[in-house]
Amino acid sequence: MKKNIGIYNAAFPTPIVVVGAMVGSKPNWFEVAWVGIGDQDIVTLSVTPSHETCKGINENKVLSISLIDEAILQRADYVGIVSGKKVDKSQVFPWSKGELGAPIPDEAPVTMECELLDTYTGNGMHLLICKVKNTYAKEEFLDEKQKINYNKLKPILFEPRFQYLRTGDVIGPCVQPGKAYAESLK
Repeated sequence: MKKNIGIYNAAFPTPIVVVGAMVGSKPNWFEVAWVGIGDQDIVTLSVTPSHETCKGINENKVLSISLIDEAILQRADYVGIVSGKKVDKSQVFPWSKGELGAPIPDEAPVTMECELLDTYTGNGMHLLICKVKNTYAKEEFLDEKQKINYNKLKPILFEPRFQYLRTGDVIGPCVQPGKAYAESLK
């Protein structure tokens, strides 16, 4: 029998990301662990609106969302624990401007440059609805079809006990397990 463990969002783990936006003439970064997918080109972020980076997102309506690997985890964690109101985080990552003007961390394996479509407010949090306009990926993380190879990238995941996890191995292709089960029913 299953045990009721109360209110617990079990839709984890999720990838951690570094979000960047221009605040004035400088980029500001912060780490976000509450990431969702709304559609093929829609990403949602649940954030505390008081973050300095949110100021730039609201002013410019563009932001970057970067997947994190172990190579830059230490700096990603750092931008999540210090406030941009107290610390200049603009030089934590070498960066370039994306086509929309969002700061793109040069060392991030994959970065989505997004347009802010909408913001929903509830429980003191903002849910940012972001439309992916450009995706920048390091070539070593692409496969022969120019798609992201997550076995090579190995994005870092977050789980609600405040731990980082490595992504696992490929189990197999989608659809095949369901087809095998359907065959077993015949």
